[in-house]
Amino acid sequence: MTFGSSLLAAIPGLRHAFFTREGGISSGIYQGLNGGLGSNDDPANVAENRRLMAEQMGVAPERLLSVHQIHSPDAVVVTGPWQGDKPRADALVTRTEGIAIGVTAADCGPILFADASARVIGAAHAGWKGALTGVLESTIDAMEKLGADRAGIVAAIGPLIRQHSYEVGSEFVERFLDTDAENGVFFIPSVRAGHAMFDLAGFIRMRLENAGVLMIDDIGVDTYSDERFYSYRRSAHRKEPDYGRHVHAIALTSE
Repeated sequence: MTFGSSLLAAIPGLRHAFFTREGGISSGIYQGLNGGLGSNDDPANVAENRRLMAEQMGVAPERLLSVHQIHSPDAVVVTGPWQGDKPRADALVTRTEGIAIGVTAADCGPILFADASARVIGAAHAGWKGALTGVLESTIDAMEKLGADRAGIVAAIGPLIRQHSYEVGSEFVERFLDTDAENGVFFIPSVRAGHAMFDLAGFIRMRLENAGVLMIDDIGVDTYSDERFYSYRRSAHRKEPDYGRHVHAIALTSE
C-alpha cells in the first residue's frame, strides 16, 4: 500500500509513492516492506522489498536509487545507477527518465518535488537537522540548475512524525530559537516540564514557502502513531534493537 500526493498525481509522465510497510517480505520487528539497507534485516529480504518497490515505480531494481543519508544539507544530481559507492547526501535531483530517486525515512520528513514544465524532479530526506541546515533549499537550488523554476515546483510532504508525537528537550528548542527566534511558533508545551512538542511538518512547510515553493501538499500522516509505518522513536520507546525504513520515491516516465 502507498500514499500519494494529489498535486503530484496530476502531473503527466510522473510516478511517485510514499510507501507504507505493507506488502513486503520482512519479518519480526521489520515486518513488511523494509527498504532500509542500513538496517540489520536480512539483506536478501531488503533486496526483495526494494525490488517490489522498483516494480511499482516502473523501473528495474538497479534503477531505484538512494543515497547514503547523513542528516546533511547536501543534494546530488542523478543521471543513472551509481558507479561505485553511493554518495553521502540527503537529497537527489534528476531530469533523466526511467530512474526512480528515493529517500529512506522512519520519522524524518520525506519530501518529493517536481517541476512539470521543466521535467525535473527531486527527493529530500528532511529530519530536524537537515531541515534546519538547508537540505530543502539545496534540493530546490539543484533542481534550478537542471532547468527548474522554483515558482513552478510542486512539493509533497510525506509521512513523518507529527507534533503530537514529537517531544523534544529544552536544548533542542534553544537550538532552533538561536537560529531564528520566530521558530518558536513550531513548539507547544509538553506535559513534561522542560520539554516541548515540535512541529516538523510545519517547519518544513515554512522553509519551502520561504524558498519560493508555494504549491505544497502535506499527506498529514503520523509515522509514530500509525502502525502502518516504521518509526524510529516508537521502536526506541519499545526498546526494540532496530527498526525498518521506508523508501519514498519519484520517477519521470515517458509522457
